[in-house]
Amino acid sequence: MAPRALTTAVLTFAALLRRHGLPVSVGQVMDGTRALDHLDLADRNDVYLGLRTVFVARPEDYPTYERCFEAFWRPGAEDATEPGSLVALGPETGRDESSGLESKAAQRETTALDAWGADADDSGEPLAVPGVSDREAMMTQDFSTFTADQLDEVFRLTIQIARRLARRLTRRRRPVRRRGRVDLRRTLRANLTRADLIDLRFRERKRRRVRLVVLCDVSGSMDLYSRFLLQFLFALQSVFGQVETFTFSTRLTRISEYLKARNYRQALRRLTEVRDWSGGTRIGESLAQFNREWPSLVDRRTIVILLSDGWDTGEPEILASELMRIKRRAGRVIWLNPLLGNPSYEPLTRGMAAALPLVDHFAAAHNLTALRELASHLSL
Repeated sequence: MAPRALTTAVLTFAALLRRHGLPVSVGQVMDGTRALDHLDLADRNDVYLGLRTVFVARPEDYPTYERCFEAFWRPGAEDATEPGSLVALGPETGRDESSGLESKAAQRETTALDAWGADADDSGEPLAVPGVSDREAMMTQDFSTFTADQLDEVFRLTIQIARRLARRLTRRRRPVRRRGRVDLRRTLRANLTRADLIDLRFRERKRRRVRLVVLCDVSGSMDLYSRFLLQFLFALQSVFGQVETFTFSTRLTRISEYLKARNYRQALRRLTEVRDWSGGTRIGESLAQFNREWPSLVDRRTIVILLSDGWDTGEPEILASELMRIKRRAGRVIWLNPLLGNPSYEPLTRGMAAALPLVDHFAAAHNLTALRELASHLSL
C-alpha cells in the first residue's frame, strides 16, 4: 500500500476510535503511522496487536478497539495464502452496519457536531471564573487533553484572547516616547503653561486597516483540535468585524454567517448545515475553490490564516500553485499547525513541504498560549 494511503487510513481509523470513546491523541496517531513501518502488513493479527499497543492504554477499551478494527480494516483477498492475512488496508465499504458503527458520511458529520454541542454552554460565556494558577496551567495545556468539564473555562479564555487580538488589529495611533510623528494636540496640552514648545509628544504611524481571512481544516485528522479552533474563530468574529471564515475538508465552505450567532451553541446548530466534517483532507482543491469563488476577499490589506495539520490527500503541486496565488494577493500568509506543538513533529508530509516556502509565518496552534502569541504577527 502506498505510504500516503497508509497514513490516511491510520488517521481515519484514529478518528473512528475517538468517536467511540477512546482518547486517541495526535502523538498516538503519529506513533501508529510509524509502527506500521515495522509491522508485517501481510499478517492481520500483527497489525491488530501493533496498533492496539499504540492506541489502547486500558484493558477495558479492548472490546471497543476490536469492534472498530474489525469494522474498519479490510481483510486479505479470498485467495490469500495465509489465513488472517492483511493484503490490503483501507476503510470497509458495503459492510453490515448492525454493529452500530457509523459508516455514512452524513451520520459521521452530524455525530461530530452533536458531540461538540453537547458540552457547549447556552450563555455564551461561563459564569465560573478559573483561578490564576488554573488559568496559567490551561494556557499551556494541549487542546487534545482537555476534558468535557473544562470546556467552559477554555471558552472564556478564548474570548479574552480574541478580544486582545481584535484590539491589536483595530488599534489606531498611540502615544510613544520617541520617534514617530509629533502629536500636536498632546504637545500643546502638555505645554499650556510654558512660553515655548519644549516638551514634544509623539505618536506612531497609523496602522493600516486589516482584514482577516481564516481557512480552518475540519477533516478527521483535526478532530481533536477543530472544536477549540472553531471556538476561537467564533470568539474572534464576535469581537472583530473584519473576519471571513471558511472550513474545509474535501471541499470549502464559507461559514462567516453561521458564526454570527448569540452564542457558540447556537453557532454549532447552524453549522449542522455544513456537510464536510471529519472526512479526508484536500487542501489544494479547497484553496483552488477559494481562489475561484472568493478572489475579491484577498488584497494587500488582508492577512490569510490557514489552520491545518497539513495532512493532505491531494496533489502537493495543486496546493503549492493555489497557495502561491493567494500569497501574491495577500498582505501576509500565516499557517498554524497544531502538530507543531509536539517536540518530535517535523513538517515532512508532501503537502506541508510544498506549503512552507510560501508561508510568511509558521507556528503552532495546539494550546491557548499559541493562539495568544498570534497577536505579534497580525500586522502589515
